[in-house]
Amino acid sequence: MRRSLLVTAAAAISMVLLAMLVPMAILVRSYALEDRLARAALEVQAVETVVSGQDEGIVGQYVDKLNRDDEDRQVTVLYPDGVGIGPDPSEDDKVLDARNTGRARVDDVAGGSQILVPVSRGGNSALPSLTPVIRVVVAEPGLTSVVGLAWGLLAVLGLTLLAGSLVVVDRLGRSFVQPIRRLADHTQTLGRSGAVQPLASVEGPAEVRELAGAVDRLVGRIQLLLARERESVADLSHRLRTPVTALRLRVETVADDDLRERLGSDLDSLQATVDEIVREARRSEREGLDPRTDAVAVVTERVRHWEPLAEDQGRPWTTDLATSGPLLRASRADLEALVDVLLDNVFSHTPDDAAVRITLAASDDGLELVVDDAGPGLPAGLDVTGRGESGAGSTGLGLSIAARTAEDSGGALGAGASDMGGARVAVTLRTA
Repeated sequence: MRRSLLVTAAAAISMVLLAMLVPMAILVRSYALEDRLARAALEVQAVETVVSGQDEGIVGQYVDKLNRDDEDRQVTVLYPDGVGIGPDPSEDDKVLDARNTGRARVDDVAGGSQILVPVSRGGNSALPSLTPVIRVVVAEPGLTSVVGLAWGLLAVLGLTLLAGSLVVVDRLGRSFVQPIRRLADHTQTLGRSGAVQPLASVEGPAEVRELAGAVDRLVGRIQLLLARERESVADLSHRLRTPVTALRLRVETVADDDLRERLGSDLDSLQATVDEIVREARRSEREGLDPRTDAVAVVTERVRHWEPLAEDQGRPWTTDLATSGPLLRASRADLEALVDVLLDNVFSHTPDDAAVRITLAASDDGLELVVDDAGPGLPAGLDVTGRGESGAGSTGLGLSIAARTAEDSGGALGAGASDMGGARVAVTLRTA
């Protein structure tokens, strides 16, 4: 926003300066040319005096001296007999008009202007055929003259005005952008930790302060909802413990041993399910709303954890694990559960001597975990990510949970046939 404001202001100020300075530059050049013409007119008067009272030899010396002293102004005296004294002795219609009418004139010529003045020498010189004409050609002022200096000063003035204006615009834009940036930084931190901190006072335009107040009110409501959620979870856990304990006591009084064992197992499953629900509900409080985890370290640790079991079974075990990688959008518990699900499926559904190969490749934007085995493979047409579908008598929730972890990080889970003859499960995890 600040850069866009500076670019817009620079474009607008540049157009204004050009609209002001270009006409000024043209006027400066015009004034400089008029000044040269005025000085040339004074020179004409002096030349006229010499021409009217001296012979051609003295006039020639005088004109040569004038032309040597000033290269921007060239004087030529044109006599009626075709004789010309000066750098350009040729005559044209304008010279003939000045001689015949007896009137001076100023005309534009290539590279400047010229002054034509007929000279009366007294006696019979009033006749057009006896009237000499003084021609003074004045060159337009260029960059090497005072015009160049004036244009340079105008350019410096324009650049100074532009720089000063941009500094003012930058300071003004900063007063708008910095409060918005602080507000944006604050909103970015809301999802990075479990605790939601209120926004400090924000200075700036009224609209920004109003937005900050709205964010503060939203933060307050989030805090209230989180507090109520935690109270509800804690209350749920507390309320369920009492009836579960009562049921367990009643189960102990059942005379049938098989029935008592089944009911006890069902109560254990119920208790484990309640505990899992409570832990899942409190996850945001423990891990934050946007957890970041070193996935390479977690995956490596869990693979090493399962390795002794493979050694006990005599199962061929091959690993190719990256040594470092980026932080991923997943909690440590989710990543551990993901690796445990993949490896537990291998150990549970393949023979003890079926080989396992685990590959972990890392890149700047994520990593890919691949588990290959030499077991019987997956049933044809099985949706491994579907809840309740396993094809092997289990609940089918394991890979579904692993797929959800991958999708939450922006990745995916895929399964197929391995080049080892069994199943291949590939999980892609992303940093964002």
